[in-house]
Amino acid sequence: MTRGRFIAVVGPSGVGKDSVMEALCAERPDLVRIRRVITRAEAAGGEDFEGITPALFAARAAGGDFALHWQAHGLFYGIPREVHAVLARGQDALANLSRGMLGRAARVFPELHVLHITASPEVLAERLAGRARESRGEIARRLARPAPVLPVGLRVTEIDNSGPLKRSVAAALTALYPERV
Repeated sequence: MTRGRFIAVVGPSGVGKDSVMEALCAERPDLVRIRRVITRAEAAGGEDFEGITPALFAARAAGGDFALHWQAHGLFYGIPREVHAVLARGQDALANLSRGMLGRAARVFPELHVLHITASPEVLAERLAGRARESRGEIARRLARPAPVLPVGLRVTEIDNSGPLKRSVAAALTALYPERV
C-alpha cells in the first residue's frame, strides 16, 4: 500500500492558509486536515484547533503524543501522532506548520510536500488589519521582518494567494494531484 503524504502548509500570518486548507478539503474529501494542539484558548478563534494549557501540553509532549511540536510567538503547537495512522492508510494529510519546523518535518515525514502560501504585502496588510488583532504599527513591523528561508531540498510548491481563492486552490490541486486535474 502506498503511504500518504504529509502536506505542510506554510506562509506568513494573514496569507490565507486556513482558507486554502478548508477549500482543498472541500474539493478533496479524501484529504485529511490535521487538527493542531495549541496552548491558547479555543475561543480565540481562527483555525479549528484543540486548546490546552501549557502544563498539559508539556505532559503530552513528554508522553510522545505529538509527531511534531514547537514553540512560536509565545505559544506551543503540536501535530498529534495520530497523523501517522492517516498516512499509513495511504491518505494525504495536511496541516498548518511553522516554516522553522520544515527540516524536522522532512525527517519525520518521508513523503513531505510543502505548500508555501504567499501574497503581496498590500494584501497581507489588508487581511491582517481586517482581523483586528494588531495595531497598524504592529502590522507594519510584522511585514518588515524578513521571511524565513525554506530548507533546501524539499518539495515545495509556491501558491500566490493574492487573488481569488479558487485560483489558489486550483493551483494547489494541480501541484498535488497532477494526474487527476
